[in-house]
Amino acid sequence: MAAIDGGLSCRAAADRFGAGVATAIRWRQMALRHGRAVPGKPGGDQRSSKTDAHAELILAMLEENGDITLAEIRTGLAKRGIAVGIGTLWRFFDRHRITRKQSRVTQSSRTDLMS
Repeated sequence: MAAIDGGLSCRAAADRFGAGVATAIRWRQMALRHGRAVPGKPGGDQRSSKTDAHAELILAMLEENGDITLAEIRTGLAKRGIAVGIGTLWRFFDRHRITRKQSRVTQSSRTDLMS
């Protein structure tokens, strides 16, 4: 920001410091709007605490029915007033290293290998 305030264009400052042009422009706009350019919150999963707060309930549902789907867990939580998305539930299981394999309901109809 000091380079831009010193007279460089956003493009020239971005090139000089190895930053993206769009980034330099956004930071300049932020400085003009708010008086200074400050970074926002880092990205990533911001909703982990929502599902972790209900971990016992989710794990109890899984224990009760080992073949339960993410959609069924979502529906069960919704009945209790807890709204979460399928992706949020998937990240919960991934974060806790819980793998869930669905059992095959039917056998394959093929008995011979194809060549």
